[in-house]
Amino acid sequence: MNKMDIMSLAETFVNSSKDNIMMQERANVHQLSEPKIFEEPLCGISAATDSLYYELKNETGIGEHFLLPQQWLPQAKSVISFFLPFTEQVRISNRKDKIQPSQEWLYGRVEGQEFIKKFIIHIQQKIQQTGYKAIVPAMDEKFWSKSKYDSATAHPDNSFTSNWSERHVAFVSGLGTFGLSKGIITEKGMAGRLASLVTDMELAPDIRLYKEIYEYCTECGACVKRCPVSAISLAQGKNHDICSSFLNSTKEKYAPRYGCGKCQTAVPCENKIPYV
Repeated sequence: MNKMDIMSLAETFVNSSKDNIMMQERANVHQLSEPKIFEEPLCGISAATDSLYYELKNETGIGEHFLLPQQWLPQAKSVISFFLPFTEQVRISNRKDKIQPSQEWLYGRVEGQEFIKKFIIHIQQKIQQTGYKAIVPAMDEKFWSKSKYDSATAHPDNSFTSNWSERHVAFVSGLGTFGLSKGIITEKGMAGRLASLVTDMELAPDIRLYKEIYEYCTECGACVKRCPVSAISLAQGKNHDICSSFLNSTKEKYAPRYGCGKCQTAVPCENKIPYV
């Protein structure tokens, strides 16, 4: 199995799975006409021993709590990262209202994430069927993530972090660089979702076409203007507390769904690298 085989598996699943279709009765939006949530994915591969993973354990990266690929799977040789872009219909729907997320975006954020889980499990199982091992860190029992500081938790000194970061893994794996809003800007933009797995299959790592962590961001300020609660600034980047509070308010209003995505839509990096 090589990268082309993996991409073929991924594309087939995205194009054929009924879970990638917005069902009208679940989305509660009659004009949807059952469109897809995600387009065909991008795939990036990195070596499990890439030096950038070790750098992520520094305080300037994520921190010591970040677990290396080998800490998830001792025999790890490769990390496979996927970016699944939202379809045009989902993206366009969220451009309209300047404050509230669209129903399509909310559906993509919640039911879309459930699809992502099924997608990455499918890839994991296909790899395992060839005789290799594969672990999905974000679904492993060792995985944890946090929002605000909480002294009652097992990691009281950490906030808005986790021991495996899909965004940083995507960066290491050549999929793209960070933007001012802290999302990943890929060749298909940043409006989408990420997933990854660690395997003992040895795959050729992709060459990163960038050197700097914010290389694809032009700092145009579009996401600053789009944020409904002014959680992003050119000087300080993203304020996670303000952003998190707004997301919590959408949970109350749209339960069981939530989301925003304004900084990912109606911006130059919505569906491409802005200066390309």
